[in-house]
Amino acid sequence: MARPDPPEDDDAALFRDAIGEVRRMEDAPPPPRKAPPRPRARMAERDELDARSEFQRGLDALEPLAAGDTLSHRRDALPARAFQRLKRGQYAAQDELDLHGATAAQAEGLLRRFLADAALHEYGCVRIIHGKGQRADAGAPVIKNLVDRLLRQRADVMAFHSAPPAQGGTGAVLVLLARRR
Repeated sequence: MARPDPPEDDDAALFRDAIGEVRRMEDAPPPPRKAPPRPRARMAERDELDARSEFQRGLDALEPLAAGDTLSHRRDALPARAFQRLKRGQYAAQDELDLHGATAAQAEGLLRRFLADAALHEYGCVRIIHGKGQRADAGAPVIKNLVDRLLRQRADVMAFHSAPPAQGGTGAVLVLLARRR
């Protein structure tokens, strides 16, 4: 059956008649995209940078400890009796870190990793050997002061005190760690 001729004034009908039958084309696949960049932990990086600068301000603001000074700090949440036991060395250290020979930057990194590892293993008490810092060129003992300031700022440290003489004296510190919840 033949199609009737479209009216002369219907442009759309004239166009359809002129092009004939049409078939729908398949949709073309989208062009390839460049992979988005890997996400960066910008907030974590900024938090770490802020913590380091705050830590440095804390180091600068407090009076430095001398070689023979005792390190001592207790959070209010820790009972006084537990702190007395720590001072007497009545807790067994479950792990130990020796910072002799480390630079301040190395010691800070080692100490942070050591405390993170101790928390992971759920240790209750650890010993950190920082040395007394008694050298011929002596100023304030750098590593001892760094350990003191870093331990004071950590939420997982309940208390610390210089070890009894038989366990290192003022060249080492015993640290009580908070239990994980």
